[in-house]
Amino acid sequence: MERIDTLIHGRWVIPVDPDDSVLTDHSVAVNDGRILDILPTEAARERYQADTVVDRGQQAILPGLINAHTHAAMNLMRGLADDLPLMRWLKEHIWPAEQTHVGPEFVHDGTLSACAEMLLGGVTCFNDMYFFPEVTARTASQVGMRASVGMIVIDFPSAYADNPREYLDKGLALRDERRSDPLISTVFAPHAPYTVGDEALQRIATLAGELDAPVHMHVHETAFEVADAEQQHGKRPLARLAEHGLLGPSLMAVHMTQLLDEEIALLAESNSNVVHCPESNLKLASGFCPVQKLLDAGINVALGTDGAASNNDLDMFGEMRTAALLAKGVAGDAAALPAHQALRMATLNGARALGLERDIGSLEIGKFADVIAVDLAGIDTEPLYHPLSQLVYVVNRDRVSDVWVAGRQLVRERALTTINPDELMQRMRGWQQRLQAQA
Repeated sequence: MERIDTLIHGRWVIPVDPDDSVLTDHSVAVNDGRILDILPTEAARERYQADTVVDRGQQAILPGLINAHTHAAMNLMRGLADDLPLMRWLKEHIWPAEQTHVGPEFVHDGTLSACAEMLLGGVTCFNDMYFFPEVTARTASQVGMRASVGMIVIDFPSAYADNPREYLDKGLALRDERRSDPLISTVFAPHAPYTVGDEALQRIATLAGELDAPVHMHVHETAFEVADAEQQHGKRPLARLAEHGLLGPSLMAVHMTQLLDEEIALLAESNSNVVHCPESNLKLASGFCPVQKLLDAGINVALGTDGAASNNDLDMFGEMRTAALLAKGVAGDAAALPAHQALRMATLNGARALGLERDIGSLEIGKFADVIAVDLAGIDTEPLYHPLSQLVYVVNRDRVSDVWVAGRQLVRERALTTINPDELMQRMRGWQQRLQAQA
C-alpha cells in the first residue's frame, strides 16, 4: 500500500470537469498538498494507507468554490447602509466611512471576518479589491486561504495612497513581496472607468502586458455609469477600455449589467472574462447581466459575491442559486444556466478568469487539493435524484462540513481550525461600535 497524507471518501465526487460529471462512491487521495488520485472508494482503501482518513459517506466531495469578486475588508460594513442606489450608497455612506476608519487594522479584521465566513461556506479562493492589499494578502496567507489580491488603483487619495502612481508602486511592491507565496497571486485592480483616468489606465495596460497579469475592474455596473461616460468621454466605458488595450484574456470585467449585442461580440472576440455578481446587482438595482447571451457567445463567466456591504453576505451557494434562477428569468428560458454550469461558474470559470485553472477549480490529478465536503443527507435534501441540481437549487452553505486548501484542513466538521471565532467576534463588535458612532 502506498503511504499518503489524506484520503477523503464521499458518496459522490463531483470533479466539475467534464461538465455534469458525478462519480458515485469515489475517493480523493491527497499527498503533498495536491490531488494524487481520484478512484472508487473500494480501490482507494486497498491502494492507499493515509495518515488521515476522512469518511464522508453521505456527502459530496467537490472543488472549493472561487469567489471571483470581493471587497473582503468591507465585512465590517455589513448592513451599514442598506436599500440605497449605488452612487448614493457610495458617496453618502461608504466613502465617508472609509475615509474615517480604513487602515491596516480595519483591513486585517475585516479580511479575517471574510475569510472565516467564506471558509465556512466552502470558498477556498477569493479575488479581492481593496485598500491596503498587503494586509489582505498577509491575513489570507496566515489563515491558509488562497487569495488573488488586487493592486488597487483609483484617482483620488485615501489613507493608503495619494495618487495613481503611488497606488501602482505599492501594488508592484506587494507583487514582488508575495512572489514566492503559493497561496497568494496578484492582479491589477483599477476600481472603475469613472474613478481611474486615461493616463493610469494606459500604464496599467502596459504593465499588465509586460507582467502577464490579470486586470480586475468594475465595468458597466449601472446605466448611470454608462450614460455619464458617454457625456464625459463621448463613448461607453467598454469602448474606452478597448482603446487602451485592456480588453483580452487578462480582463475580468465585473458586473456588466449594461451590454449591447455588439459589446458582447467584442468581449467574445477579445476573450475577455466577465464576473457576475447577481445578488449585489439585485440589491443595488443596478440591472441584469445577460449571462446566457455571454455563455452562448463563448465568453468565460465567473461568479462573485461583491462585498458584504452590498450583498450582504459572501455566500457562494446562494449566489449560484440566484444566478441560475435570474438567468432563466432574464433569458425567458427555463433551460438557461443549468445547475452544472452554475457550479462551473463558481469553480473552474473563476480559476480561468484568475489565470489559475492549471492549479485549482476542478478535482483533477495534479491540481492543488482545494476540496470541500457538502452534506446532502437530510429531510430538506431528499429524495435526491441529481446531486448536482441539489447542490445548486437546495443546499445552503451550512451544509459544508469540511474544507481543505492545498491539502490543509481549514474547516473540520463545521469548525474553523486556523481562526478563533470568539476573538474575531469581539473585534467585529468593537468595529460596529466605532462605525455606528459615526453614523
